Amino acid sequence: MATDDLQLRDASAVLAKAADENFPVAPFFLPRAWREDLMAVYGFARLVDDIGDSDLASGAAHARYLGADPGAAGDPLALLDAFEADLRKVFTAGPEPGHPLLRALGPTVRRRDLTPEPFLGLIAANRQDQLVKRYETYDDLVAYCELSANPVGRLVLAITGTATPERIRLSDSVCTALQIVEHLQDVREDLGRDRIYLPAQDMKRFHVQERDLAAPTAGASVRALVAFEAERAHCLLNEGTPLVGSVHGRLKLLLAGFVAGGRAAVSAIAAAGYDVLPRPPKPTKPRLLREVGAVLRGEG
Repeated sequence: MATDDLQLRDASAVLAKAADENFPVAPFFLPRAWREDLMAVYGFARLVDDIGDSDLASGAAHARYLGADPGAAGDPLALLDAFEADLRKVFTAGPEPGHPLLRALGPTVRRRDLTPEPFLGLIAANRQDQLVKRYETYDDLVAYCELSANPVGRLVLAITGTATPERIRLSDSVCTALQIVEHLQDVREDLGRDRIYLPAQDMKRFHVQERDLAAPTAGASVRALVAFEAERAHCLLNEGTPLVGSVHGRLKLLLAGFVAGGRAAVSAIAAAGYDVLPRPPKPTKPRLLREVGAVLRGEG
């Protein structure tokens, strides 16, 4: 198989994960240029997360694209360093990046005049994942979300040419909420990586021990803790919802989808009785569509 075909296959495997997200990444109703740019940013964000989670289907191939030793495929920190070095080529006039997803990002960066900071924030979050496995307070977790989630919303606003200080503030609330919801869905998966994104102070308050998170099903204390964190996420979503009303047209529908995805995921967690341990509670498509309608109507 030709090298270009192999690169296309490896990049496509990363992009295919868009279908598993709680919210639509680049829906059909958007202008084609927006869809292409959003998918370019998604490809970057998904790849950096896969590196941080050691979840690459062909890690050695990705290492080669990044100019790293294929033997570094199992070393997330080494791959993240190589990834950052390759990313910086997107913002300079030198040689083009080696990774196909970063080469695809270049036209978006130039067309939308994007800066390196949001991309570097996402890399920093994944470096932090290698070094920080527990969060003592909710504020500590929110600070992590400022790196791991908020840059994505800021990039969406930049791509659509709608960024203002107030919209960025509202977007940050939505993105932090979406990250917290994802952590609640993935408690068992994260624990398998020796990570816990439930604040230690809250675990102590609800009398939850780490061993309780490894049980087949959640006991009353774990369910109460998850309900507490889910309500926090729901409040953040409500705080950020005015973002939807601040824009118009197809962008309004896209942002409503983001907020609705979070609300539907919170509803799925509640419908599971806040027992997130057997499997990640996922919203159904009808529930997501109902939530989109509610967000567009301005219902809480």
